[in-house]
Amino acid sequence: MKAYDILLAHQVKPSMQRIAIMEYLMDHKTHPSAEDVYAALSDSMPTLSKTTVYNTLRLFAEHGAALMLTIDDKNVNFDADTSQHAHFLCKKCGHIYDFHTPVGMNKMKELRSEGHMVEEAHTYYKGICKECKNRQND
Repeated sequence: MKAYDILLAHQVKPSMQRIAIMEYLMDHKTHPSAEDVYAALSDSMPTLSKTTVYNTLRLFAEHGAALMLTIDDKNVNFDADTSQHAHFLCKKCGHIYDFHTPVGMNKMKELRSEGHMVEEAHTYYKGICKECKNRQND
């Protein structure tokens, strides 16, 4: 699905800046911060401001077009993949990994069967990624 169509599907009025920001999120699965997005797009969009990027990313999250990750106390990161999945933060390199786990899905089904309406769920894990762990062992 294209960025334009995703924005429309989530009732976000498309603009050139919003489309560019959504395309960046979709193309860069690195869970960028607003600063990362601004740094990547500002050269090609001179009228883009940091405030516009942050407000746009927050708008995407509010409308369900992107996830706002607060896995780290210092940063807010964003993810265009809105499917149910968990995140792992490496405390050494700062990389955030996606992984799909049935544990969270099962808990959501259980809550729904008890009559609760689950609107969002966030599962975060923190530790040392295998690359950093291997570098430590070398």
